[in-house]
Amino acid sequence: MPIEPAFLDELARLEGALRRETDARQQGTQRSSNVGEGLTFSDYRRYTPGDDVRLVDWRVYARTDEYFIKQYEAERNLTVHVLLDTSASMDFGEGAANKFEFAARFGLAFAYFAATQHDSFRFSALGTGVDRLDRGRSTRGELLRLLDAVNAIDPDGRTDFTDALEAYARTIHSRSLVVVVSDFLDDPEAVEDGIAALGHNDVLLVHVVAPEERDPDVAGDTVFEDPETGTTQRAYFAGSTAEAYRDRLAEHVDDVAARARTLRADHVVVDTGADFFESFAEVWRQQDRRERQRRRR
Repeated sequence: MPIEPAFLDELARLEGALRRETDARQQGTQRSSNVGEGLTFSDYRRYTPGDDVRLVDWRVYARTDEYFIKQYEAERNLTVHVLLDTSASMDFGEGAANKFEFAARFGLAFAYFAATQHDSFRFSALGTGVDRLDRGRSTRGELLRLLDAVNAIDPDGRTDFTDALEAYARTIHSRSLVVVVSDFLDDPEAVEDGIAALGHNDVLLVHVVAPEERDPDVAGDTVFEDPETGTTQRAYFAGSTAEAYRDRLAEHVDDVAARARTLRADHVVVDTGADFFESFAEVWRQQDRRERQRRRR
């Protein structure tokens, strides 16, 4: 199911709601936009309640009867790197609960929120290597183009967390938050090695799990196929076998989380069967709190 452009409008409403929530909690101490001289104009975005009215472009309003806010490159002091897993195992789950679609929405939402908070973003597909999809423009127009690029991806192959993340880490040259959105169905040691390579950055692992993974809707004699290697295995899936499977999946998720904590990376598990906007809002609140704490150090 393709992600429609209207998704960005829904993100705009969510961003406005979360900003008002933050304003109330911080009692007006939210970082204000810099409107001084020497800034390079970047792009426009729609005005939302709470924005500084000094940034409204009244000439655009006169032409369109709509409020738009000016954005400036000098306001950007953080780069958000989104790495979206495109391996075959991500193409699992039905409809909106499909792991790749849910993960893609998470990645696009992080890029959108980075742009609205006057930060830069980079967006890449993660597989055996890293394929950068953005063109270095942290704007709404770039997000629309990225949306089309993501819709064109057909998850395939496997992800090499060690080599891909080590290579990508060498391209980061500024203060950054690296968001890896994946099911992390790989050897936990390989995942750990990849995270370690990113160690000089703030790292967030968004671990997507589909409801059908937690509790497969199968019973009896069943043939299971590994989507990344094509290998199959026949098993009688019921009773103790089903329980052992669920325990093993839980242990794998816990193992990835423990290795992330050891490396001081953040790790969150998101269920693709949950409401996307509620899930993203909760992850964003947690990340926003961590970022504010880091800025105060």
